[in-house]
Amino acid sequence: MKIYINRKPVNGPWGGGTKLVQELFSALEQEGHQVFFDLYRSDLDVLFCVDPRPNSSGVWYKDLLDYKQQFGSKIVQRVGDLGTHGKPELFELVKQCLLFSDHIIFPSLWAKNYAKFQGINCSVIPNRSKAIFHRFKKNKKPKTPVKIVTHHWSNNFKKGFDIYSFLDENMSSKFQFTYIGRIPDDFSFTNTTYIPPITDEEIATQLSENDIYLTASREEAGANHVLEAMACGLPVLYHNNGGSIGEYVAERGMAFSGRDEVLSKLELMITEFDHYKSNCLNYNETISSTVQEYIEVICQV
Repeated sequence: MKIYINRKPVNGPWGGGTKLVQELFSALEQEGHQVFFDLYRSDLDVLFCVDPRPNSSGVWYKDLLDYKQQFGSKIVQRVGDLGTHGKPELFELVKQCLLFSDHIIFPSLWAKNYAKFQGINCSVIPNRSKAIFHRFKKNKKPKTPVKIVTHHWSNNFKKGFDIYSFLDENMSSKFQFTYIGRIPDDFSFTNTTYIPPITDEEIATQLSENDIYLTASREEAGANHVLEAMACGLPVLYHNNGGSIGEYVAERGMAFSGRDEVLSKLELMITEFDHYKSNCLNYNETISSTVQEYIEVICQV
């Protein structure tokens, strides 16, 4: 088949959508499909929409719809971002695109429900981490101070900076906190180790040196960061308004409700650490399974 993808593979410290494009492009070519990143031809079979907003060439969902109407191609739309982190206009665009796509892929049941999608032309295919993170998994018990870590490539405040700031200000000798990634402008830590964005292998190395993964992010459609943490063997403490996070973590972690509870839940997780650690050590899912499910949908459509 001839498949168009509206985002090009790029390297660097970016989120799950970028990693998916890299892996999907490689897998499609290995299976003998032809992949294109422009619309300058009339024989494309499937238009795969990673993001409905304009790409680097200014091509957006309306251009895909125009192409479909002219040449009869099918549109497979991946829903990666629902605009929950301060982009309501993106959510409105996504809702419009859902009406015209031939098949929609949601990264979680939470995302499908949040979008209030009632159609049957959809699949729920969860995100999964790259295999490299599993190679850094360690079976070790925490020592004092217990090492806590998180990582985010977005600096949007809803990634949980209210909780990270609270933890930074209330750090005791029992805990050590590391933040990896981007932070908001004019934001800084006092008692937290801060590491700017780094490569996947460096992330995996850093995560595996820690004991517990903390995420305070809210309303995540498909939270890739917790998948990478669990792949490294880290139990996850997550905000109970985390969207897909609870769905992804399941029995590999526990929820907290806010600042009043985060410290007590950290204490509880230490008490029950062996249970959650064991479940994380048995976690072995990788992005290759996600990509294969995507390819099956593309071929069916």
